[in-house]
Amino acid sequence: MHGAGNDFVVLDGMRQAIQMTPERARALADRHFGIGADQILIVESPSHPEADFRYRIFNADGSEVEHCGNGARCFVRFVHEQGLSRRNPLRAEIATGIIELLESESGEVTVQMGQTRHGPEAVSFDASGLESSPCGDDTLWHLPVSPHQQARLSLVGISNPHAVMVVDDVATAPVEQWGPFIESHERFAHRVNVGFMEVVDRHSVRLRVYERGAGETLACGTGACAAAVAGIRRGLLDSPVRVQTRGGVLEIAWQDGILHMTGPAVTVFNGTVDIDALVRQHAAHMQL
Repeated sequence: MHGAGNDFVVLDGMRQAIQMTPERARALADRHFGIGADQILIVESPSHPEADFRYRIFNADGSEVEHCGNGARCFVRFVHEQGLSRRNPLRAEIATGIIELLESESGEVTVQMGQTRHGPEAVSFDASGLESSPCGDDTLWHLPVSPHQQARLSLVGISNPHAVMVVDDVATAPVEQWGPFIESHERFAHRVNVGFMEVVDRHSVRLRVYERGAGETLACGTGACAAAVAGIRRGLLDSPVRVQTRGGVLEIAWQDGILHMTGPAVTVFNGTVDIDALVRQHAAHMQL
C-alpha cells in the first residue's frame, strides 16, 4: 500500500500470529531482495479497551517507531478492504496512545493526530550550549552542520520526533547531506525525522523529509503535520495548510491544539510471503 508515495507492507496479525523482528522487517523492506517498503505495518488486536485495533510500525532498518501518519491512513483502508471491521471512524492503538481515523466516500482518510509538543524535551534533544532565537511563538535551535553553516530547527513532537527547517527551494535543499547528519546527530537521543520546508503562501508549502530509519521518503504524514505546525507557530502559515510532497498532497488542519491530516491511501497489490525463507535469502545476500 502507499499514502502519497510513502509505501508499506501491511500484515494481517488478526488472523495469524506474526512475531516481527528487526531481521524480518529488514528482509521484507529490502527493495532488491524483498518486497520493498519504507515501513512494515502490522494490524493486531488491541490491548486498550477503547481501541478497535492496534497497529505497529517498523522502519526499513528494522527499528520500531511510535507513529506513521501515512501508514495510519493505509491501516484504515486495509482493515475495511480485508473485512476486519466495518466501523468508521476507527480507533487505533499506537505506541503513544489512541488515534481516531475516518475514511470518506471519496476514499481519502482523515486522521486525528492528537496533541503536539514543542521544544527540546518533546524530541529528547540535548540543547545544552546551543544558540537559539525566538521566531513567533516558536524557538529555533541553531545546530551546526558544517564549520560555517547552521540549521535553524523547530522541534516538534507528534508521537515521534521531528526537526523542521525552512529553505528557499526544496528542489535544491541539502536533503542528502544534512538529512542523515541531523537524523543521527548525538544530541537527539532517539534520532529524529528531518523536514525541509519551502513556504509557497500562507496556506501552502512544499516539503521533503529525511525519515529515521528509512531515508528520504516520497511523503511523511507526521512530517507534514510537524511542518505545518512549525510554520504556524513561526507566524508563516495559517491553518489549513496544503502540504505538497514528492508523492502527493496532504491537507493539515490545526485548531485549538488538535491536529487533523487528510490524504490518500492506495492498495497496490495483495499476496502471501514466507517471511522466514525471505530472511534466509536476505541474510545470504548480505554476506556476499
